Amino acid sequence: MIQAGAAIIDITPPPGLAMSGFAARSLTATGAHDPLTARALVIGDTAIVVADVIGIDKQMSMRIRQRCSLPTDNVVVAALHTHGGPVSMEGRLGAPSDPAYLERLEDACVAAINKAATSRRSAEMTIARGSDPRVARNRRHIDGPVDATLPLLRVRGEDGAMIAVVTGYACHPVVLAADNLLWTADYPHFVRQALEGAHPGAIAIFLTGCVGDVNTGHSAHASITLTAAPDRTFDAARRIGSKVAQAALTAVERPITDSIHVFNDTVMLQFERREEDSPKALQKLWRDEAPTAEPARRNLLGYWTEWAQQVAPKGQEPMAARVTLFDWGGITIVALPGEIFTETALSIRAGIASGEQSFIIGFAEDNPGYIPPASEFQHGGYEVDEAHRYYGMPITFAPGSAEALARCAIDLARKLDSAA
Repeated sequence: MIQAGAAIIDITPPPGLAMSGFAARSLTATGAHDPLTARALVIGDTAIVVADVIGIDKQMSMRIRQRCSLPTDNVVVAALHTHGGPVSMEGRLGAPSDPAYLERLEDACVAAINKAATSRRSAEMTIARGSDPRVARNRRHIDGPVDATLPLLRVRGEDGAMIAVVTGYACHPVVLAADNLLWTADYPHFVRQALEGAHPGAIAIFLTGCVGDVNTGHSAHASITLTAAPDRTFDAARRIGSKVAQAALTAVERPITDSIHVFNDTVMLQFERREEDSPKALQKLWRDEAPTAEPARRNLLGYWTEWAQQVAPKGQEPMAARVTLFDWGGITIVALPGEIFTETALSIRAGIASGEQSFIIGFAEDNPGYIPPASEFQHGGYEVDEAHRYYGMPITFAPGSAEALARCAIDLARKLDSAA
């Protein structure tokens, strides 16, 4: 048997803090629909902690790994990527951060890992592969690819009591739109709620997959509005979350081994400028458009103008991106930074032995923005041409960046095969 423990720490902010995820939204949160949390699972001397925020930057992730009680290289710090949470990264995604909240977030992630580690007891793991819940849609291409893999990991104590239930799915946690002013973990809240209802006493953990081009069916630009949408409500999030949970729970589980392995590596990602006009020319273009733009668009143009003035002139050195691979009993967890596309996730699944039941997750260790595969640059669009401005990056990731991350993950899996 293995030693396993899980823990939850509340990270719900008070009303009045800025929300993160929509450039169109300028009002602060008015309250909470559901509690935001940091949830940790410790298996042996390895751990994953997931916080209900849009992202955690590299510096905070490193501090969390260094401060917790486990070996630094054995910890993955990930974000749920809900767009119903607070500003969680300084200098990214528009609104200013609250230093006190950032400190609270970091402390909570450390506390969740340490509490889970302290609670470890003898346990065994099982894995199940759920059916496709058919809620994810490629938002860039009609009938484009999605990653329908839906694993469900159960961790039971030797007394049979459930310690944790872990699932992961590749669909943007963005059912709620820019008109929402309540703190929420979006549809993953309802996934976790259903899993915990099915397994009383368990802590449910949701790992967000590679969702850079996938949501429930609307384009990225559909979110640049404050108009309420009938299909982007809490009732819709509940329906979607329940559907995902039921698809996972109906699968037959099978036991897995107690082996544990960890591999890490770093990839240097390159950048290139996509804008043909100079920052000064772009400032003038957007300032001229703003007076006649509708309010949400005007707010977006404000972000872009500020970017052209303060961020675009800066240089950008190659970025070190951390890739981690856990092997828990033959189940692989690949943790990647940023907003990764379906194509990249599927290429990793095809290149590793346990691909069809592995967790391939994004928003781990850092969230510097979208990292599209080379095939997507010809199509342009928000994720390729515009999102780096909102993320506070002077230029975009260069073609080949996603492929470099995928190669790294596959190489780590080969090291695992050699070790086994």
